[in-house]
Amino acid sequence: MHEPADALAAPRYTGPRTFARLPAVTDLTGVDVAIYGLPWDGATTMRPGARFGPEGVRSASAMLRPYNPVQDVMAFGNLSCVDYGDAPSVPGYIEDSLARIVEHVAPVAAAGVVGIGVGGDHSVTLGELRALAAAHGPLGLVHLDSHGDIWDSYFGRPLNHGTLFRRAIEEGLIDPARSLQAGMRGSLYGPGDYAMHAELGLEMIPWQRLARMSPADYGDRVRARVGDGAAFLTFDIDFVDPSYAPATGTPEVGGPTSFEALEFVRALTDIDFRGFDVVEVAPAYDGPGQQTSLIAANVLYEMLSLVALRRKR
Repeated sequence: MHEPADALAAPRYTGPRTFARLPAVTDLTGVDVAIYGLPWDGATTMRPGARFGPEGVRSASAMLRPYNPVQDVMAFGNLSCVDYGDAPSVPGYIEDSLARIVEHVAPVAAAGVVGIGVGGDHSVTLGELRALAAAHGPLGLVHLDSHGDIWDSYFGRPLNHGTLFRRAIEEGLIDPARSLQAGMRGSLYGPGDYAMHAELGLEMIPWQRLARMSPADYGDRVRARVGDGAAFLTFDIDFVDPSYAPATGTPEVGGPTSFEALEFVRALTDIDFRGFDVVEVAPAYDGPGQQTSLIAANVLYEMLSLVALRRKR
């Protein structure tokens, strides 16, 4: 059983910076959950810096403790968890970097281990989905974000952090009939932009409507949409209002607080998630307290708690 270092025996500021002070392990024998970094931001279209997201989130995660009192579950202790290291990338070459992400995640998926990625711009999710779909078939997508990321191209090119879910649908990696995107807000290029979701077969809940839903209602809606099949949860940190999470590449004002964002994640119980990620954390845009990385670390903790709850039940 792999668990974090004992904070009552060694202070949290000591030791190498792994997620939540978990052991750095690449042998997946007996592992339930593997957390891995995806340090790539070559596909961002505004502010760069998310390549340092895994490093920032790992540092911020040192405060996480085993027991989640909100969910009444031991996030650590009931699950054997490891830090699986970082996927390699090739600066300037997205196709090569995606291939290396697939290579890094594929053994996790093949072993039946739940993987949790730490990005990196949102294009890294395409690599994860390629690896997971090869092992589990097309996945239901649960997506919390301020952007839909379903454009056909940017600057005439098909691959970047705003096009990945269109590519994932085209490649058969996700089943749009079992997918729900929520939190979308901000200015758009035209009145037809939101129509693209329905055209692709996706359900989308803009933030203005999600803000008026309770987390329980949102969770019910996701479970009804996703059903009993395998699913993937991706959380773009720009889902959170930039007054709470400023350190991201394309911030959009008018979003949820950190508490509200965590509540929406906590509501996603009893879903067969085979993988998760938190993306678009760019620590250089934070203040000295690194609040965005801290929020991201706690979102990851809630994802771990969802796995622990499902195993417990």
